[in-house]
Amino acid sequence: MANLKEIRNRIGTVSSTMQITSAMKMVSAAKLKKAQDAITQMRPYADKLTELLQSLSANLDADAGGKFSDDREIQKVLVVAITSNRGLCGAFNSNIIKQCVSLSRERYGDKQVDFMAIGKKGNDILGKKNNVIANHSEVYDTLTFDTVTVIAEELMEHFTNGSYDRIELVYNKFKNAATQFVMTEQFLPILPAQEGATSVTDYIFEPSKEEIVEQLIPKSLKTQLYKAIRDSFASEHGARMTAMHKATDNATELRDQLKLTYNKARQAAITNEILEIVGGAEALNN
Repeated sequence: MANLKEIRNRIGTVSSTMQITSAMKMVSAAKLKKAQDAITQMRPYADKLTELLQSLSANLDADAGGKFSDDREIQKVLVVAITSNRGLCGAFNSNIIKQCVSLSRERYGDKQVDFMAIGKKGNDILGKKNNVIANHSEVYDTLTFDTVTVIAEELMEHFTNGSYDRIELVYNKFKNAATQFVMTEQFLPILPAQEGATSVTDYIFEPSKEEIVEQLIPKSLKTQLYKAIRDSFASEHGARMTAMHKATDNATELRDQLKLTYNKARQAAITNEILEIVGGAEALNN
């Protein structure tokens, strides 16, 4: 059995760890509330804009809508991995990495697959065995629509100039603090509206189809990327809060076990001392 000093040191170490994980849990909980409100308020607008875009793209001819809806033969694919800059959030980042690797091997096994990382963790892991063309981990320093717009424009440029025939987004979709879903979402080319998903509408285009393409479609794509990053950002704090909650519970349980072990060892030591004193007293009497 370990001596009392070693057990006391372990109790102190576990208690310090428990304080750290508990503090991180509270910080993530505070950040989660703000991130959750942001994505909850944004989703209806983004979903409606995507629905409108799909309906419009179905009404646009090839010349007007071909820039972003050109469904070419797939030779080169760009996968955008949206992860976090920090760890200690359970399987949040590893799930994204697994999905990205699965995409490159199973769905696009015979194609050229490159990656763009949004988040330091994705860049560090994917960069070891794959070609990562860019890392935009700085977007989390100031997460606004304007900062995401720069990345969206870069992706649109990669598609329109023929560098890539398809661009996929892989991110965690936020449901609640304990649940996030790994999503694979086609960014470009624009997916047409599913049959029966939207009502057939005879649109009157004003000012023109061309201007709608030039303004509405890029804005919708920027909004789609911003929503994905916002989803991932909220999911990160939810995953970290849950992970730190479990870590705090585990540390509390370990501390209680160590205290029990310490008390047993202390009791055994006291018993041995009493036996030694009694034995010595009997020896003197004899």
